[in-house]
Amino acid sequence: MPNYILGIDGGGTSCRAAVADAEGRILGRGKSGAANILTDPDNALIHIVGAATAAFEEANIAPSKIGSACALLGVAGSNVGDAVHYVKERLPFAKADIESDGLIALQGALGDSDGAVAILGTGSIYIARQANDIRYIGGWGFQIGDLGSGARLGHALLQESVLAFDRIHPSSPLTNAVMAEFNDDPREVVEFARAARPGEFGRFAPKVFEYAGRNDPVAVALLHASAQTIDEALDAVVAQGSRKLCLLGGLAPIYRPWLAERHQPLFMEPEADALTGSVALAAKRFAAGGQA
Repeated sequence: MPNYILGIDGGGTSCRAAVADAEGRILGRGKSGAANILTDPDNALIHIVGAATAAFEEANIAPSKIGSACALLGVAGSNVGDAVHYVKERLPFAKADIESDGLIALQGALGDSDGAVAILGTGSIYIARQANDIRYIGGWGFQIGDLGSGARLGHALLQESVLAFDRIHPSSPLTNAVMAEFNDDPREVVEFARAARPGEFGRFAPKVFEYAGRNDPVAVALLHASAQTIDEALDAVVAQGSRKLCLLGGLAPIYRPWLAERHQPLFMEPEADALTGSVALAAKRFAAGGQA
């Protein structure tokens, strides 16, 4: 049985860690930068270790003890084998398992109950549990997946702003505001987008919600289109038997009013957050020596 266990919640915007004793009692927490192992595994490693170190320091435990800890990491990009192997081989912990950020969010939100979560942040993923059957929908990354995510919504806004600049689509106060950030030069938008990571696109997503609240036509159209992709995924989750739905992630509370009426009665408040879920799973897995 390890002296210390670590729960780690690594997302596209930040990485959080909590160190706990073998029974799962949290002793300290820490936070660092983005930890998407698919889009940037090397920086993800730096931020995972940084968050863990900060957690040990808050708990007044020598950071040198990190090497003896057992860690469970819930991270974006965990469904891509090469990225998982690359990161896992370089982690400094005594033992480490890498799981989906959806799994730890599910555990935190529902405890051991059946149901499903939709994680709507920089990326997006849906995960459902019935007894011991766990199913994932989405979460395939920014390039081909993550529909409804902040990154995809921000990307769509930039695209629409350039279309409006070229007078292909109507402009609006929102598209004008975006273009003003780039000195009304679409070449600057292209240069930004060429090298931008999902989190950098995602920082434009709140602007869509802000302007939708002012009835900006472009913002409203973008949100309706994005919300439809979420509703389609929720339909698939419900069709598989889920009757409890938790919306999680930074965009969850502001997306909810835009989602279909048919889903509203199924929404429930989460019991706890993903970091708590990661610690709980780590305690089950490593303290018991099992594979919870």
